[in-house]
Amino acid sequence: MAKVAFLGLGVMGFPMAGHLAQAGHEVTVYNRSGGKAEQWLAQFPGRSCPTPATAAAGQELVFVCVGNDADVRAVISGPDGVLAGIPADTIIVDHTTASADVARELAERAAEQGVGFLDAPVSGGQAGAENGQLTIMLGGSEATYRQVEPVLSAYARMQQLMGPVGSGQLTKMVNQICIAGLVQGLSEALHFAQQAGLDGESAMAVISQGAAQSWQLDNRHKSMLAGEFDFGFAVDWMRKDLAIVLNEARRNGSQLPVTALVDQFYADVQAAGGGRWDTSSLITRLQSRN
Repeated sequence: MAKVAFLGLGVMGFPMAGHLAQAGHEVTVYNRSGGKAEQWLAQFPGRSCPTPATAAAGQELVFVCVGNDADVRAVISGPDGVLAGIPADTIIVDHTTASADVARELAERAAEQGVGFLDAPVSGGQAGAENGQLTIMLGGSEATYRQVEPVLSAYARMQQLMGPVGSGQLTKMVNQICIAGLVQGLSEALHFAQQAGLDGESAMAVISQGAAQSWQLDNRHKSMLAGEFDFGFAVDWMRKDLAIVLNEARRNGSQLPVTALVDQFYADVQAAGGGRWDTSSLITRLQSRN
């Protein structure tokens, strides 16, 4: 069993840290708002610390799951960040969905102190985190990954080292490109079925057994038909992720016309007050235009 710190107890981090504790690891948690850390300690064995630096001190592994590039920098390399209190030979695993640039930057800073670094964004949403069934895409060295692999199994259904640092974030961008197109396609399909006078549930039951099957169809069509969006991966978060994707695409010359269009559709949902709705709320944009 390992001594680990988990920094960031949001929708994803809270259950992920819990799985580590339940697997028998010695877990220290940190969260910017201390109330969340208290809630976590009421459910799981472990301890909390008031800063990332104190939480990271003396640990073998430090897991980070926060909001964006700026948050990652603050938690890892800020004045009270992980690198201020971490011993050499520790490994940082960053589960935040952020840019490949910030992953490379922080890996370089960590290496200066003899600290390992893996960028390790996840897919599977809140349900995947709660059920310990996440997919993890990693960037870093093979040797570093092999040290972390058994611990990640506490909440991973699938994990794969994709290449050097930054590769995990690039793979997560591929994931978000796929999801954006799938959710828009599903929204249009359901909208069309309703406009054509079909029973949407029956239509989905049929096509889910053929080539149109997807995780989004299986897990979101019922709530979309019911107009329920107060759960899951928020539109605000998806727009943050798509901004990272589109910035990287401009750099590497990728052509992403559908992704750019869907990003603007999500902006419409935000403008209608749906920033915290699940990403499947794209369908509301079509319904509002009838």
